[in-house]
Amino acid sequence: MRRSDQQPRRMPRWNPFRERVRLPLPVYRELVDTLFDMRLPILGLGLVFAILAGLVAFEWRDPVFAMVAAGALIVTLARLVLLHGYAREPRKSQEELDCWERRYAIGNYAIALLLAVLNIQALTYHYPLLHLLTISLVFGFGAGIVSRISIRPVICVTSLLLATVPTVVALIVHALVPHAAPLHAQLFAIEAVMVAMITGLSLHTVAHLYRSTVAHLSAQHDLALLAKHDALTGLANRLLLRERFQEASEAALRSGNRLAIHFIDLDGFKPVNDGYGHPAGDAVLQEVGRRLQSALRAEDIVARLGGDEFVILQADVAHEGEAEMLARRILRRLGAPYELEEATVHISASLGIAMAPDLGFDLERLLACADAALYRSKLGGKARLSFCTNEDAASAELAA
Repeated sequence: MRRSDQQPRRMPRWNPFRERVRLPLPVYRELVDTLFDMRLPILGLGLVFAILAGLVAFEWRDPVFAMVAAGALIVTLARLVLLHGYAREPRKSQEELDCWERRYAIGNYAIALLLAVLNIQALTYHYPLLHLLTISLVFGFGAGIVSRISIRPVICVTSLLLATVPTVVALIVHALVPHAAPLHAQLFAIEAVMVAMITGLSLHTVAHLYRSTVAHLSAQHDLALLAKHDALTGLANRLLLRERFQEASEAALRSGNRLAIHFIDLDGFKPVNDGYGHPAGDAVLQEVGRRLQSALRAEDIVARLGGDEFVILQADVAHEGEAEMLARRILRRLGAPYELEEATVHISASLGIAMAPDLGFDLERLLACADAALYRSKLGGKARLSFCTNEDAASAELAA
């Protein structure tokens, strides 16, 4: 059994059309949450868009502008309803987040295409102020999505290209059409180049913002894990144990069920450390963590308090027999041989159990009581389990 080397997190190389990097779920959830926290920008752009297209349609009786105005209103309302629906749901799984992100992307793509149609139709009128306004909408849309949703680069890049590429093509085609206005071809060609250049620069900005945002959120996520998990075994530490105990206690009070605190100490661990060195001892502790986790249900949690001391919080316990069954399963698993590079070693474990609400719902008191029962198991010959008795509880309170 070898101690696994932890490789440093490597930042993904960004490709806007193959953004399939699987991020940690909390990081991914935070990125998607950001998408759905944009009611004001979506409402503002949609209203300006619809009003501009509607005014032109009314003034010039243009059916294309009328359809674009109606489409902008419908898509904007649908997007606002989507944002409201997302906010009403509780925390979501990876698959659900994927689904919500796809829905958001469809709305963004629809607005981008409508903007492209608006600009193409605006070029059929030789009315500079109208054209200035429609191009400004494209620039505003592009700047908005780059600053807000570059964290989801596929959506951002696709939306940007859907809005700008048809606009650039339409500008080039319009420049080639003869017109009496001075510098007609040159000015429209320059405008096409400007839109294309700004689009290219925006793509570069998206790549930079995506990398920096993911790096920041990933580092934040890693720091949060380190704050609540043991660095060696990856198990919960005392802080996370306390949080989960609070949640389990509230659930037990509602359901009327009980909790069990299992305090575990390894027997014969010190000779492993002394005889084979600390790397071997670390490897044993890591394997102990894996064996403990494999014995638990999803609602239970195991924590390493330090050294060779572990604590299991067993939630939703109907009677002491369930706690005893888990304890005996743990003792069997921890008593199996450990294969090291140097040799096969044998250790065992002693265990003490404190039940709540029998001994109250104070975690520190329960730990002290379980520790007192563990001490009695050690005295009784090790590789044993003991439930906390009134005498154990009294000795724990005297020790405190």
